[in-house]
Amino acid sequence: MEPITFTARKHPFPSEVSVEFSLQLVGFLPVHSLTTMPMLPWVVAEVRRLSGQSSTKESGTKQVHLCVSPSGLRCEPEPGKSQQWDPLICSSIFECKPQRVHRLIHNSHDPSYFACLIKDDAASQQSICYVFKADGQTKVPEIISSIRQAGKIARQDELRCPSEFDDTFAKKFEVLFCGRVAVAHRKAPPALIDECIEGFSHVSGGGFSSDQLRAAPQPPGDRERGPRPMRKSFSQPGLRSLAFRKEFQDAGLRSSSFFSSFEENDIENHLISGHSIVQPTDIEENRTMLFTIGQSEVYLISPDTKKIALEKNFKEISFCSQGIRHVDHFGFICRESSGGGGFHFVCYVFQCTNEALVDEIMMTLKQAFTVAAVQQTAKATAQLCEGCPLQGLHKLCERIEGMNSSKTKLELQKHLTTLTNQEQATIFEEVQKLRPRNEQRENELIVSFLRCLYEEKQKVHVHIGEIKQASQIAAENIGSELPSSATRFRLDMLKNKAKRSLTESLESILSRGNKARGLQEHSASLDLDSSVSSTLGSTSKEPSVCEKEAFPISESSFRLLGSSDDLSSDSESHTAEEPAVLSPQQGFRRRANTLSHVPVECQQPLQQAQGSPGVSQRKLVRDFESKASHLGDASGTPVKTRRHSWRQQIFLRVATPQKACDSPGRHEDYSELGELPPRSPLEPVCEDGPFGPVPEEKKRTSRELRELWQKAILQQILLLRMEKENQKLQASESDLLNKRLKLDYEEITPCLKEVTTVWEKMLTTPGRSKIKFDMEKMHSAVGQGVPRHHRGEIWKFLAEQYHLKHPFPSKQQPKDTPYKELLKQLTSHQHAILIDLGRTFPTHPYFSAQLGAGQLSLYNILKAYSLLDQEVGYCQGLSFVAGILLLHMGEEEAFNMLKFLMFDMGLRKQYRPDMIILQIQMYQLSRLLHDYHRDLYNHLEEHEIGPSLYAAPWFLTVFASQFPLGFVARVFDMIFLQGSEVIFKVALSLLGSHKPLILQHENLETIVDFIKSTLPNLGLVQMEKTISQVFVMDISKQLQAYEVEYHVLQEELIDSSPLSDNQRMDRLEKTNSSLRKQNLDLLEQLQVANGRIQSLETTIEKLLTSESKLKQATLALELERSALLRTVERLQGQTAELGGPEPDPVPPEPADH
Repeated sequence: MEPITFTARKHPFPSEVSVEFSLQLVGFLPVHSLTTMPMLPWVVAEVRRLSGQSSTKESGTKQVHLCVSPSGLRCEPEPGKSQQWDPLICSSIFECKPQRVHRLIHNSHDPSYFACLIKDDAASQQSICYVFKADGQTKVPEIISSIRQAGKIARQDELRCPSEFDDTFAKKFEVLFCGRVAVAHRKAPPALIDECIEGFSHVSGGGFSSDQLRAAPQPPGDRERGPRPMRKSFSQPGLRSLAFRKEFQDAGLRSSSFFSSFEENDIENHLISGHSIVQPTDIEENRTMLFTIGQSEVYLISPDTKKIALEKNFKEISFCSQGIRHVDHFGFICRESSGGGGFHFVCYVFQCTNEALVDEIMMTLKQAFTVAAVQQTAKATAQLCEGCPLQGLHKLCERIEGMNSSKTKLELQKHLTTLTNQEQATIFEEVQKLRPRNEQRENELIVSFLRCLYEEKQKVHVHIGEIKQASQIAAENIGSELPSSATRFRLDMLKNKAKRSLTESLESILSRGNKARGLQEHSASLDLDSSVSSTLGSTSKEPSVCEKEAFPISESSFRLLGSSDDLSSDSESHTAEEPAVLSPQQGFRRRANTLSHVPVECQQPLQQAQGSPGVSQRKLVRDFESKASHLGDASGTPVKTRRHSWRQQIFLRVATPQKACDSPGRHEDYSELGELPPRSPLEPVCEDGPFGPVPEEKKRTSRELRELWQKAILQQILLLRMEKENQKLQASESDLLNKRLKLDYEEITPCLKEVTTVWEKMLTTPGRSKIKFDMEKMHSAVGQGVPRHHRGEIWKFLAEQYHLKHPFPSKQQPKDTPYKELLKQLTSHQHAILIDLGRTFPTHPYFSAQLGAGQLSLYNILKAYSLLDQEVGYCQGLSFVAGILLLHMGEEEAFNMLKFLMFDMGLRKQYRPDMIILQIQMYQLSRLLHDYHRDLYNHLEEHEIGPSLYAAPWFLTVFASQFPLGFVARVFDMIFLQGSEVIFKVALSLLGSHKPLILQHENLETIVDFIKSTLPNLGLVQMEKTISQVFVMDISKQLQAYEVEYHVLQEELIDSSPLSDNQRMDRLEKTNSSLRKQNLDLLEQLQVANGRIQSLETTIEKLLTSESKLKQATLALELERSALLRTVERLQGQTAELGGPEPDPVPPEPADH
């Protein structure tokens, strides 16, 4: 029975399209991976012949389903109509990625058949040829097109997603980038790193001090003592093969403020004179980087800009070294491209927190280089050389392609004569055993046996040039390799060598002759020869003699007209580099040329064109003609542009440009000229455009030029404004997308419009940071719900209200170090933080990308806090707390809220290294269970299940590691409002609401599994019920009583336990240390209380002073009032004496007091 294989299929992306075809699988045959396209028809014929032989005994073909998608190519047998799908029967015939299909052939004689060649494992050097038959002829092109399109999409996805960032096991280190130095050689002296650091300090004017670099100062005579032995340095000659120019251009720096490029001329001048260019980084900038070592590349990622600052392939790194005096520094030398296609060497220098980290980085680099060299050797694709046995079979299949059976048989018999007598006899006997019916079947059998023979020879074949130079191997092959066919291979090699030498010599002669000729002959011969060659090339597959003669001329013409030659490279690259890819103008294949056989067909049209100036010709605008005219004007020699006749114009308008066309003007679209009437042969030649005479341009006046300048300036200003607005729109759009990505979770308590309006009103209150809001109103608003898009702002608002309510903090506050300054430092907790980045919310899209924007922002927050709080540093669980904050606000705001939760809300105490507070919290939770849910407590105690088995992650991650994000967000809402005791309330409510389900389990494993796995998957109703219960619970007094109870019980346990003296001493020391910490905490609280009392006393004094001042002001006002009343009475008396009408008496005003 065949083994059963179950394949875990990858779920396709939503945008991925999968196509299925119903086909007949004719058969398959394993072949060598070097099988070429001319060999495939014979392989297909062999598969069909074997299928025909098996069909006599059993069904040779079977119905299959071929599923094509960018994620994979899968072939499965099709079950019968009455059968149901069964995995034991319908296992996959093959399943592979579409990129591994590297050959597809469609049989023109029988269009319903097609075959695909699929690469097997690279180590086995084997491929498998599958032959299919479609129901109709029209389906085959569609199937082949689908497979090719799927492979193209898959390759694009591979390029879009580099494997380095998908590699989970890539090593990451935090380093401080010190600068870079241009050096003159790829190897380094022993003290290079130390000299670079000294150069940095000199250039920056003492900016790089010994304290900042954590290195001892250099004695004055150190430079004259000569080189010292290296501490750690190595090079990698196995991987240091020089890359092509394209790799130089693609590699390099992407984005960083202090990665400014060198001046190319300065580099070259300094390198020639033996000096080096020193470029330190700006100390004011954030120079910390994540140094990532991948499978084949080294990345330098800036956590500040969230981009790759440097990317270097292992092939470009030639040397790595560690400092001798500055042992916490290291660097590497790599090459970078410079002007003119060359390159120079640059040394990058970095600093680490300590020497141990540098040792680890150097060891990791060494291991990575070794593994990459082994993988590169294993993945190297085998190539065919002139001496390969399969190359001979390839040439044979090319020769017999398209021949009839008789001619093919004669050609095969000729080829068999090159084999040994034993090989000939073996093939003859095997063919006669099978008794072929006709010549075609006999030819198929011979090619099949030849293929098997050559595949066996290919396994032990050594390629030319792998061990020695090609010429030495060719000489050795005469007597050693392939005894009977060595002469033919030697002749082929000598023939090719003679062709190359003759071609190069004649090209040099022709290029010198072309330079001596006039530009007129160049343009005329170029046009005519190109048109003749394109005409003749469209009818024949092999280039004509005229084309062979025209190619060197066109090449020299293009070189003369300004096309760049091959750029020079380093002397070491000549052995490693392949011939450079030809430019589009030089994309033809060079042919051998002879001066003694000039074709007459090309000379006659040339003489006619030169000797008949009266013939009417049409001007065609071409790039090289315009260039030639400019060159002619510059040199003072008049250049005559040749004309085309009206017949040639019609031909050029309808003719299809050839691939080997040497005229760039040939690719122009002549349809834009419209329908041009034929020109009469008697019409005189006139220098005009395609639509008549070209009017001469008038010279513009100064006023017109001024207006044009003003218009251009206004348009440029408008364009710059539009670009700025466009950038703002793009930034706002990216911010909205980023916010939407962050808030990608399901809300628990839906927030109504009325509640949202209440929150918006509180948030938009002017001067809200100085106004105390009603606590009952805030409690009610939080209980009714918090809008998700305002949650971060509401958390900051609740923190502001807490500070207003508690102006004098009860706990010691950290140093007020700016966030940006913390990011410029290195942390000793980098390993623990980098490891936990991938474990924090791995399924959330914002944090899922390896070293993406989410992970880098989270790293910055955790690193800054580890530097701010030296006692706590970093603890597992902090990443989840910081991640929740980061999902709802910016990076720096999340860091400030993390400080608020840790220091003001009291979460910091549970992350201390001794974890004593966490033990107290576990005891408090057990006591709460005992008081509120006695039966559940007894059930857990019966199975010896303590809270530390299931509740420790709840406290350390605030439920974020196991529960849905919507539920965790609601828990954070209540923590910002009520403090850290909310965690106890939520834990107690969760256990109490699921008490009946927990009591049903009767062993430790099932109970713990239920609490850890099933309990977090709450329904929305249950979550809302839990949050509602938390709002009405009050357990603050119980928590304080349980904490005191824990300390009392611990002291009693130490006193009553019959322990040895050493154990008692250890316990007493632990108790003493805990009491000292408690005393320190009490002292901190006492200092804070004393400060608060002093501030209150000062406030009381100020209030008493202001009260006395107010009393004095009141007395003065009373005296003034009484004086005014007397004045009024006196005035009334005077009025009465004068006899006037008595005015209405003024009623006395009541006194204020």
